[in-house]
Amino acid sequence: MTTGDQSKKRKQRYLPQNRPAKKKGAYPLKPGVQGFFISCDGGREYQASQEAINVIDSFFEELMLGTGLKVNSSGLLENPVNKKVTFSYSDDEEEDEDDNGEEEETKGDGDKNEVIEGGNNQEIASEGSFEVKQLEENKTEKNQEDEVKDQNSVEEPPRKKTCTEEASESTKVSGNAEKSIDKLIDAELKELGDKSKRRFMKLDPGCNGIAFIQMKRRDGDPSPKDIVQHGLTSAAATNKHMSRFILRLVPIEVSCYPSEEEISRAIKPLVEQYFPVETDNPRKFAVLYGARANTGVDRMKIINTVAKSVPAPHKVDLSNPEMSIVVEIVKTVCLIGVVEKYKELAKYNLRQLTSTK
Repeated sequence: MTTGDQSKKRKQRYLPQNRPAKKKGAYPLKPGVQGFFISCDGGREYQASQEAINVIDSFFEELMLGTGLKVNSSGLLENPVNKKVTFSYSDDEEEDEDDNGEEEETKGDGDKNEVIEGGNNQEIASEGSFEVKQLEENKTEKNQEDEVKDQNSVEEPPRKKTCTEEASESTKVSGNAEKSIDKLIDAELKELGDKSKRRFMKLDPGCNGIAFIQMKRRDGDPSPKDIVQHGLTSAAATNKHMSRFILRLVPIEVSCYPSEEEISRAIKPLVEQYFPVETDNPRKFAVLYGARANTGVDRMKIINTVAKSVPAPHKVDLSNPEMSIVVEIVKTVCLIGVVEKYKELAKYNLRQLTSTK
């Protein structure tokens, strides 16, 4: 038997029925996707991607359902977090203090006056008169009459339902509810199992210290920029720590190959959306460039290509820009996104933004 036949048999063992082996793990990052660019510590890419999906999902739910804290354009909370808490026994203490203040004893030279409370009416009687005895007799008569009325006014309690009646009614309601709940759970499990129906899914960029979460937008979904902007502004206002492995969280709306022609063509929809030609308020912008695992791309050519694609009313201002165009090159993929308040929000570093130091 020749060596060629032996190698064929070995290959057949590893690939039965001549089928290629399926690759395990996340799909690779390719041009044409949008989502979130995440930087993390080296060796923590898997943990950062899992944490990022949970954090982004919470931002998305807050933005869609409106359950999060509302933040003004200035970065302040509309509704204050601190609220005045009143306990149930606080009102009783105030009433007791008022009652103690109302009880007074007035002393004179000859006679001593006493305050007698009978419901809401107060009558003053002297020690030498018979008014006190008359008041006591009237009280006892009123109490007896009230007891008789209460006995006559007592009604019979409603008849309790038997166990069989309650069980028959509950089974009718619970049967329909269980069927609907089971259907919802099965549909949700199918969506979770099917990767094509997931809204957020991790992709493998192939570099250490970074991760990428793809977003499959549906009708009515906000853009990645809106999700990250809402989440970071609320995090900065509440100073709530929510990341252990995530460092930077940057929205990506366009991805293409890192060439001048591809970048100028792919960035056109972003320019039309955020930098319109006909506007009364021209914006100041800056271009932020970063490259990983790619040394063949000229940095200044990419920056000039992005800056020239923005129309004339808008100007470049590197010291105090209103909006920043982020360009991240990872191997053979160019990721582009637009962010606001880049310096104010700690360069979109979620850990630094919520740190207490």
